[in-house]
Amino acid sequence: MHTSTAPRATPGITPAAAPARPPVRSLVAGVTAMALVGGSVGVSHTLVAAPLFTAQAVRYVVAALVLVALAGLLRVPVVRPRGREWLWLVGIAAIGLVLFNVAVVRGVAHAEPAVVAVAVACVPVLIGVVGPLLERRSPQRQVLLAAVVVTAGGVLVEGAGHADAAGVAWAAVAVLCEAGFTLLAVPVLARHGAWGVSLHSVWLGAVLLVGLGLVTEGPGAVLGLTAGDWVAIAYLAVLVTAVAFVLWYSTVAAVGSGRVGLLTGVAPVAAALTGVALGTRVPGPLVWLGMAVVVAGLAVGLWRAGS
Repeated sequence: MHTSTAPRATPGITPAAAPARPPVRSLVAGVTAMALVGGSVGVSHTLVAAPLFTAQAVRYVVAALVLVALAGLLRVPVVRPRGREWLWLVGIAAIGLVLFNVAVVRGVAHAEPAVVAVAVACVPVLIGVVGPLLERRSPQRQVLLAAVVVTAGGVLVEGAGHADAAGVAWAAVAVLCEAGFTLLAVPVLARHGAWGVSLHSVWLGAVLLVGLGLVTEGPGAVLGLTAGDWVAIAYLAVLVTAVAFVLWYSTVAAVGSGRVGLLTGVAPVAAALTGVALGTRVPGPLVWLGMAVVVAGLAVGLWRAGS
């Protein structure tokens, strides 16, 4: 896992290309991060009736405090952003965190949840193309093929649904925001590492969400959160934000932004398997087929690319 002790690099340039065969440890970290994200679908659903910005603001404030405490406990140095780095980190917070949440909520108001989920399943292809370009490398054909396979598997897992024009537009915004969460971190990972990028993006996101919450929902909205809301927020803050962010960005740094996008295909699989474990969803044949397709795409893209 990279920390701020990593070699300094020119903003926007990654010091070295990702290895042909990613370390198993890094892949496990990325898979775990996406499994936590995918498995949180049921938990997030409990917050549907809660004030959106207030609940998310509390989540990110708690996550920031957890990251500060863990960084201090583990003696991980975190450096202050400088110059252009602020733009990238604010971009992660504003686009990858705040706008993404808005896009999902507004999207499901105009479309079935499956539509938004299927759109987000296209993220591996987008990251597979743009990620290497940010690292001054050409996209790998085999990785792009694997991204298409993973995306197809994610679509099968999530299914289909109906949407109006606004729903489609918000779904497209969600795709861009989800990709931005990873891609906007590429220029600052070399200097700040996974811990620095996670902490700075989370506290910046918290500031933005607190402001939006106060303006749109009022300071009293936090008093309307139920006991169940607080439990869900605590789970999302600690595991799905603090832990998952550090794991994910450490994987981006080790694997490279091109191939790491493939791992986002784990999220819909984890969501489906969580439904099975909780007894709330019994997957049909297409869902199981989709899971197999995702695994096949991961195998092709992660284990054979560049070999």
